[in-house]
Amino acid sequence: MSDDEADDPVGGSLTPADTLDERVLARSEDLMRYVEVVAALVLVVLFAIGVFDLGLQIVQRALDGDITDPLVVVGFIDTALLLFIIVEVYQTVVAYTQEGETRRIVRLVIYTGVIAMVRKAIIFRTGEYPSEQAALFAAAAYTLIILGLAALLVVERRTREAATDAI
Repeated sequence: MSDDEADDPVGGSLTPADTLDERVLARSEDLMRYVEVVAALVLVVLFAIGVFDLGLQIVQRALDGDITDPLVVVGFIDTALLLFIIVEVYQTVVAYTQEGETRRIVRLVIYTGVIAMVRKAIIFRTGEYPSEQAALFAAAAYTLIILGLAALLVVERRTREAATDAI
């Protein structure tokens, strides 16, 4: 028996994939994937509950005769946009789970942000702030975020078009 054979573990030397670190990392990646799938399922359940709740709200307001109240309609729109945010977050989780292309994931995150900020703009009420200055500051912050997201969308679209043209 040679000295090399005596130093090797039974069955030969360990390949990098067989090291303890690699096995632990592989298991943690599997666990992360399972958690991502559970998160996606939770979002599906939340979406279904939200759609059911929105339907109940509409029926209840129609029966009460309040369905034409602008604040009630804004409430419906708020709930619907929240449901769209859930859909976008779900799609983002699915893209991560499927190890989708980074550009697609970034685009989904930007779309989620746009929907969230449009939702905030629609339900914005100055009376909910302690002062006019606080309301103005919040409105300016929302505007800045919306403009930033719009700029990101333009950059992403141009980058995608440039990549398509290059092919």
